[in-house]
Amino acid sequence: MKRKNAPNNPNRECHPVDQTRRRTLLSALGLATASVVPAISRASTVESRNKIVMVVQLNGPNVAVDERIAAHLGERGYPVQLVDQNYRPDLARDASLIIISSTVSSKDVLPEWRALPVPLVTWENDLLDDLAMSGKRHDVDFGETEKERYLWLVNAPHPISAGLAAGTVNVYGKQAAMSWGKPGLGASIIATVYGQPDKAAIFAYEAGATMDYETLAPARRVMFFMSNDSFTNLSPSGQRLFDAAIDWARGR
Repeated sequence: MKRKNAPNNPNRECHPVDQTRRRTLLSALGLATASVVPAISRASTVESRNKIVMVVQLNGPNVAVDERIAAHLGERGYPVQLVDQNYRPDLARDASLIIISSTVSSKDVLPEWRALPVPLVTWENDLLDDLAMSGKRHDVDFGETEKERYLWLVNAPHPISAGLAAGTVNVYGKQAAMSWGKPGLGASIIATVYGQPDKAAIFAYEAGATMDYETLAPARRVMFFMSNDSFTNLSPSGQRLFDAAIDWARGR
């Protein structure tokens, strides 16, 4: 005799329609989960890939200017980690770019930045010799002018020129100091101090190019002309050159 199924029997078979609904629900949940995880992973990867490590003097008198630079780069999609001048270079191997501000005390900056295979931008002229980006003689191979406002753009086709025309470029809102250096033969000189063609204000090395002391650039290297508090004094053209230097160094 065939037994009747009890209405609340937990062992009874599911109706085919119920099974179909269950499979559909589980499938939808699976797809939703799969779509969330890769999205989070991609976001983390992008943030890591864009991260800039900026070496500054955290307790120095010009840290507010460094913070302004970090905020500006953040607005352009580059998250910035400010670190103190004695930060260990090996901790920055996953960064997309290293920036060394001129607010650092060069004697406190570790020498390992020189060989780190990560793109680097600096406006600290006292570090150019330590980074093998220029010779060692102060005021001969690197230094700082007192009051300048103009650059002479000599390499307009280069991406760091930011599309500006060759010739005189007003880069400061008012006269201020400019850092400069005399790079090695493998450098691309973008601009010089106006009226002083032997002083390169913006220059760059491609990865593998010969810097000074026959050192090969482990990654892109850029020297920019600013000094400690110059960022807030940049003219629109100076700002364009700054952004172009950052973008080129990162390979953008």
